[in-house]
Amino acid sequence: MAPIVIVGPPGAGKSTIAQLVAERIGLAVRDTDADVEAEQGVSVQDIFVEAGEARFRELEHAAVARALAEHDGIVSLGGGAPVHEDTRKLLREHRVVFLDVGLAQAAARVGMNSGRPLLLGNVRGQLKRLMDERRPVYLEVATTVIDTDALSPDEVADAVIAFVEEAR
Repeated sequence: MAPIVIVGPPGAGKSTIAQLVAERIGLAVRDTDADVEAEQGVSVQDIFVEAGEARFRELEHAAVARALAEHDGIVSLGGGAPVHEDTRKLLREHRVVFLDVGLAQAAARVGMNSGRPLLLGNVRGQLKRLMDERRPVYLEVATTVIDTDALSPDEVADAVIAFVEEAR
């Protein structure tokens, strides 16, 4: 079975939903940010600071390519991964779930999390900017869109599982 890919902005619940779906249907989860950190031996935040966003996006693209080629479970991408053109090309061949979330919910979920390098400073303002810029990209790669605002994590996981079952 080809992997199921989960994309969305910070605060959409990608990691949480990937884990819930994987547990319920007996699949493994692969998180490409964790893959980059393991390969580089430093955090995503440190890569941003030391090497810059462009270098991180290249490392992230390589991690996404490996995950899509090697993994047949759930693949959770970092929020910015689909921004890379070559990553978008790879995603066209896969089932991609876009976890959509409104600004209010995303901001509440992210909180003042300064561990996210692109959200430093005015978290809500930066989050809005990222969401506005990336929404067309998420829609471009998505096979299905799930609006998470009014749903619990369990309900979102149910919707992802329903999509997976339909796709089989």
